[in-house]
Amino acid sequence: MIGAGCAPPSTEVVDSDDGLESFRAEPQPVAEVEVQTLEIGASAPNFRLPGADGRFYELADFDDSEVLTIIFTCNHCPTAQAYEERIKAVAEDYKDRSVAVVAISPNSPLGLLLEELGYSDMGDTYEDNRIRAKDHAFNFPYLYDGDDQQVSIRYGPVATPHAFVFDAERSLCYLGRLDGSEKPGTANAEDLRQAIDAILSGSQVENPVTKSFGCSTKWAWKLEWKEKVDQEWRELPVTLEDIDESGIKNLIRNDSGKLRLINVWATWCGPCVIEFPELVDINRMYKGRDFEFVSLSADLPENREDVLRFLTAKESAVANYIFDKGDPYALIEAIDPNWDGALPYTLLVEPGGKTVYARQGMIDPLELKRIIVDHPMIGRYY
Repeated sequence: MIGAGCAPPSTEVVDSDDGLESFRAEPQPVAEVEVQTLEIGASAPNFRLPGADGRFYELADFDDSEVLTIIFTCNHCPTAQAYEERIKAVAEDYKDRSVAVVAISPNSPLGLLLEELGYSDMGDTYEDNRIRAKDHAFNFPYLYDGDDQQVSIRYGPVATPHAFVFDAERSLCYLGRLDGSEKPGTANAEDLRQAIDAILSGSQVENPVTKSFGCSTKWAWKLEWKEKVDQEWRELPVTLEDIDESGIKNLIRNDSGKLRLINVWATWCGPCVIEFPELVDINRMYKGRDFEFVSLSADLPENREDVLRFLTAKESAVANYIFDKGDPYALIEAIDPNWDGALPYTLLVEPGGKTVYARQGMIDPLELKRIIVDHPMIGRYY
């Protein structure tokens, strides 16, 4: 049989980097409340939240700073991603001017749809925060409020990013956007900087309230929409078609106009079975972009009913094929003569047939998502 490999599962149990404390993320449904955004002059609500560095942070930890800037942001939102470098620049430029910059992720992972992740490589779990902060070298505390959202409810961010700037008495002096130009490289958080400068100089902020623009906060009581979308996906028909060598070569040539992810797998291949749901999730993430997922079974044609049952159980409502000859060596030559034949085998192919990713054995889901979203045909920003 064609060979295979395996990989360990992930976990949400996170130990503190400095040994102070450990934190286990446990997102919970939250009873719906009317969220009111803080008004100018309001006092900063207290908080105690876990940071991406493993430490817990409280409002009092920033008492030595004359200005406290709290920015509600997240990992998945294209607008939030577009402003990350600007937040880092503000933190760097004001670090010696008694200004603290803190970011809080307000979103509940329970309220986030896979279909909302098409501009990112990750969602908004605590572990995602840790990865994001490390990979992008955040120079500010990045806190997680996704378990019960009680801090975010008290502050009332409507979108990500949403900035709240407080003076030395922790009275709210500025509320709104960082600047008015989302595209990276076109602005430098001018609105936020003007507010900070005004507070440092002891003067009033000229425009204390501006509108924020970005992805709406994902409140944990809005689960019915997620359940509706998941149910609609489960009800989509799952089909299985025969394909020959010529058809496989056409798949590889890829005249779809989209990035095409092809996974060669089999029901008897343990690693194939383990990773397949991840590939379906990747499809749901990026299917709204110039992207498609195709599955190709290496099972014997006489086992097609077993294949279809598996695909149905895994909700694989994509283009599913089974090689019609039952000859693994013919399959290998049709897919990629350089492939050794071990399953699973995964390819990412551009229109015209250029392979930009090939993996024999189990995929690294995060690596593959990054390759997809950072491809020029997809991208992280509008």
